[in-house]
Amino acid sequence: MASRNILDVVVVGYGPVGQTLSILLGQRGYKVAVYDRWPSLYPLPRAVFHDHEIRRMFHAMGIGQDVESISQPSATYQWFNADWKTLVEIDWSSESISDGPVGYLFNQPSLEALLDCRAKAQPTVSVHQGWEAIELHQHADHCELTLERVTMQDGKVTRSGETQTVKAKYVIGADGANSFVRKTVGIDFEDLGFQEDWLVIDLKPHDGVKLDVPDIGQWCNPQRPTTMVPGGPGYRRWEFMRLPHESREAMQQPEKVWELLAPWVGPEQATLVRYALYTFRSLIADNWRRGRVLIAGDAAHQMPPFMGQGMCSGLRDAWNLAWRFDLVLRDIAPPSLLDGYTPERRPQVRAVIDASIAMGQVVCTSDPVKAAQRDAAYLGGNVPPLPPFPGLTDGLIVHTQNSAEGGIAGQLGVHGQVRNRGRTMRFDDAVPTGFQVIGLDVDPQHWLDDASRAALDVLGAHTVGVTCDESKIVADRVLYDLSGKYQRFFAQHDAKIVIVRPDYYVFGAARTPEEANALIAKLIANMDLAQADDACEAQQSTMA
Repeated sequence: MASRNILDVVVVGYGPVGQTLSILLGQRGYKVAVYDRWPSLYPLPRAVFHDHEIRRMFHAMGIGQDVESISQPSATYQWFNADWKTLVEIDWSSESISDGPVGYLFNQPSLEALLDCRAKAQPTVSVHQGWEAIELHQHADHCELTLERVTMQDGKVTRSGETQTVKAKYVIGADGANSFVRKTVGIDFEDLGFQEDWLVIDLKPHDGVKLDVPDIGQWCNPQRPTTMVPGGPGYRRWEFMRLPHESREAMQQPEKVWELLAPWVGPEQATLVRYALYTFRSLIADNWRRGRVLIAGDAAHQMPPFMGQGMCSGLRDAWNLAWRFDLVLRDIAPPSLLDGYTPERRPQVRAVIDASIAMGQVVCTSDPVKAAQRDAAYLGGNVPPLPPFPGLTDGLIVHTQNSAEGGIAGQLGVHGQVRNRGRTMRFDDAVPTGFQVIGLDVDPQHWLDDASRAALDVLGAHTVGVTCDESKIVADRVLYDLSGKYQRFFAQHDAKIVIVRPDYYVFGAARTPEEANALIAKLIANMDLAQADDACEAQQSTMA
């Protein structure tokens, strides 16, 4: 079949990860089809938290302002013992590296509605709901995916017998914990050992009702470990751990729901939105790519919710994949660029899962003796603080500057407000998303040789300077760093030039502007960009 009849990418699954992948690839002009077994968007809440990095992603997708309207900045995340003494405080309201607070609370159906509108607005993206994947085959230059039309009645699938087969260069499985795509290509899960049942309850307080509850809290009460968080503007969520003597059936009865909620809220004060018993688990796939098939989100990893990073981790998968596919589908980079997806994402997600498990083990203690020992350790100041959020430790970074050893490579790049031509704006609004070469107090373009310029042109990269010195501002070229965030970040790492990837992670840094060309050459070599090498050779031939 002619290649024009083969899609660039098929995405299986249309939750937030599948929606985001469709948007990011569609915005780059690629032919994308996305399929989901549900005939319509899932109407009930699930995830309630996203962090500053994800908010930056939403802005890049063009929905930042819309997301702000359906979310609220986080307060301090507090853990209490049974007597309501504070064991831990994590200030999610503090200023983040990305400009704005660390975290935000939102209502997932509202977010999915925004993502749905954005995905369906992309002219090269087609969305097909009510189609279940049933067969997947890989060939030398494409995949074939067969789907069957289904309907849902009372949560049960009714098959129609109507099928269709689509062809695409690549298939991405963003189809959840029971991923058809992952199972079909034979990717195994590693079980990291955490498993607890929790009853999750979402409700909407009536107008004027004020509830006497911590804004965001874990009540580490061995008699009933409990979570209390906002569920986005106008909503509240409680989560209650199932105790060993309780059956799963008993936990899901309406009278049990209101019994558990009784200390804080009653049916006369709020409307019950939904309740469901979840098994919180810790699983991670061995490899996230098998030939032309890749997996993302819950299809690749699952974690306890105590860090609020389940959905965030899936969206980072999409963010990482989008720029890789962009270079591969434009034939700028070889398909082997996709091999870097697992080495980058898996260790970072594994570190997040490990931290989530550690937090869960603190929260889920139901033994009174162990809980008393835990409380004494925390109240006595004998517990080390939580480690910083992990960066990338492998893949496309300068390994001698690895973030695992405190270096800059693999860290999330700084973001802040800048001023250009008298206007104050977000840096991401001033400089297009993509590879960026950022200089402190200098315009990097002045320090680049012809070979570096040619290579950056192939990548579609951007060069820009930032400064806190008014005398060094150059309109459109050296922007004023209003908060001083960039200057502090560069100074912390003794850097003068930094290369930032399209997903905002730092590739590496140079200590002097003169070293910028060597840093760019290392980027091109590590990505095996044949077109960039050809462009460099052409420039060198012209100069000879």
